[in-house]
Amino acid sequence: MQTFRVNGYDMAYLEVGDGPPLVCVHGTLGDFRTWYSVLGPLSKAHRVISVSLRHFFPEHWDAVGDDYKMAQHVADTIAFIEQVQPGPVDLMGHSRGGHIAFRVAQARPDLLRKLVLAEPGGDLDASLPVPAGTPAHPPLAARTARSVEMIRAGDIEGALQNFYEGIEGDGSWRRVPAAAKQQLRDNALTFLGQINEQRKPYTLADAQAIRAPTLLIGGGATTGSLSVMWRVLAEHIAGAKTAVIPNAGHWMFEQAPLEFAEVVNRFLGSRRSLCLSQSAGRGSARSVPPSHVFTPSKRRPAS
Repeated sequence: MQTFRVNGYDMAYLEVGDGPPLVCVHGTLGDFRTWYSVLGPLSKAHRVISVSLRHFFPEHWDAVGDDYKMAQHVADTIAFIEQVQPGPVDLMGHSRGGHIAFRVAQARPDLLRKLVLAEPGGDLDASLPVPAGTPAHPPLAARTARSVEMIRAGDIEGALQNFYEGIEGDGSWRRVPAAAKQQLRDNALTFLGQINEQRKPYTLADAQAIRAPTLLIGGGATTGSLSVMWRVLAEHIAGAKTAVIPNAGHWMFEQAPLEFAEVVNRFLGSRRSLCLSQSAGRGSARSVPPSHVFTPSKRRPAS
């Protein structure tokens, strides 16, 4: 583990591999361990730099203070990237970390070569309407608020289950590996900061301001608002490419690491035209017709 001093805080990170720098930003309840499943395949072609945001593990935050804000995490990530050489870097964010990566790209396009957003979190304002006929989904903010209440009452396990199953569905918590559960437990108190983080919704002008070549990735099995948001953003980010990881949910890089790493490596690793596919269907990378798409290769089962 190493650190960079950013805005008066020692921001921890892991660095693996050689090649052009790829900075990876975790989401809610994550930390630099979030990307463990894909460090191997991604580091074959990149210097992977996985960060832990302010107040996340390895810090054991007591939820005291008022600097757990979206703007602070964006500013910290910008200050971190400014110290990474050589630049510009590739930047990848998942969920809340995707929101942070989006805001970094919006504010400092000079720092980035390419941008990868894996089901970025947040809300859409009225200038970014969802397609007609899209089912209404309960906001994740309500789940977060309920989890905060449970943490304050001392029920950490119940709070994590409530949040996780709000994304991946009822019964999904019991299938989460022990190591992944422990990572979430290690960061549980960050929920107490997130409830007042002052995250702004995405606007049409925000999406149109993104200039870095961008890949948006979704899980084929993801439901709810997180399955809609990235598709809407893709419609309004100039030249955006998209990919869906079949049979994977919101934590797609844990559930299908080889497929996830393949689409990321292909997007980041090529400055030439990439092979694009045009067929359609649920659970495939062709589910956003107006955008260019990437498909993971079909792998033969081991004999």
